[in-house]
Amino acid sequence: MVTVTTLDSYLGKHIRDVCGNDYVNDGDNHCAHFVSHVLGLRFGATCHMMGKGKVPGANLRVQEVFGRCVKVGTWESRVATIPTYLVFITNAGNVKLASRVMSNVPRKHMGIYASSFIWHYSNTLHKVVKQSPDEFSRHYPAPDNAMFYGNIA
Repeated sequence: MVTVTTLDSYLGKHIRDVCGNDYVNDGDNHCAHFVSHVLGLRFGATCHMMGKGKVPGANLRVQEVFGRCVKVGTWESRVATIPTYLVFITNAGNVKLASRVMSNVPRKHMGIYASSFIWHYSNTLHKVVKQSPDEFSRHYPAPDNAMFYGNIA
């Protein structure tokens, strides 16, 4: 997985500083896009397809990343000894854990959890931010604030 030093190097960066494919419109959701560039997730819909295609593409869709996780669960059920997870937030009704399926709905977001913090792309602030899980849990108001973890590998 990725190191805290690497994650911290992205703090405050706009998606244009992360994506070499010029898929950087502030009106688009870039949370999965950011995570996918950091982790090298190159499947499904990518910025290479949607942008100008100069470098390998990174995935753009939260639900596609969730579906590729080898293990998912509620945030409360994660194993504390595993230091790094993907973290997702949406309405609990949008998620089917047994089949690793997340509905394609507007209110879904994701980030990378490591060392007690979550790094994610804030679509409101248009930059990468670092938050505690408690702060991240308020990304959406209830009932759209159920948190889930995922392991990519």
